[in-house]
Amino acid sequence: MNKNIFSINSLSKYSELFQIVGIIGLIASLIFVGIELRQSHKIALSAQQQQRAALITEVIGSFSDANPPISFLNFLNQTIDMENQNSRATTETYMYRVWMIYENDYLQHKLGLMDEDVWQAKLTSMRAIYGMCQYKEVTNFALSYSSQELRGLLQDSGQNPCP
Repeated sequence: MNKNIFSINSLSKYSELFQIVGIIGLIASLIFVGIELRQSHKIALSAQQQQRAALITEVIGSFSDANPPISFLNFLNQTIDMENQNSRATTETYMYRVWMIYENDYLQHKLGLMDEDVWQAKLTSMRAIYGMCQYKEVTNFALSYSSQELRGLLQDSGQNPCP
C-alpha cells in the first residue's frame, strides 16, 4: 500500500490544524483592516482640519483686502467704523461666511468627524462672536439660515450680552 502524506485519511487528521491556521489568518486580516481604517480616519480628520484652517485663513484675509484695509484686531475689539460702507460690507461678508463655516463645523462634530478638542475650540470661538453686539444684526441674519440646534446651542450658552 502506497502511503502518501496527501491521502484523504492523512488530510482529515490535519483538518483541525488547517481550521486553526485559517482562523488565525482571518483574525490577522481583520486586525490589519481595523488598523488601516483607524489610520485612514486619522488622515481624513487631519485633512479636514487643514482645509478648515485654510478656509478660515482665507476668510480672515478678506480684511486686509478691503479698501482701506481693516485690522482683524479691530474686528475682534469691535472698533470697526461700520459707517464706512467698505468696512461694513467686508465685516458683514466675513460674519456671514464665518457662520456658514461654523454651521459646517457643527454638522461635522454632530457626525463624529471632528475631534472633541477642535470642537471645543470652535464652540468657544462661536460663542465669542455670538456675543459681539456690534455685529448682532448680521449674526442674527446668518443664523436664521442655520440649524435650530446650532442656534439653540448658542442661545443656551448665556453668552449674549446684547439687548
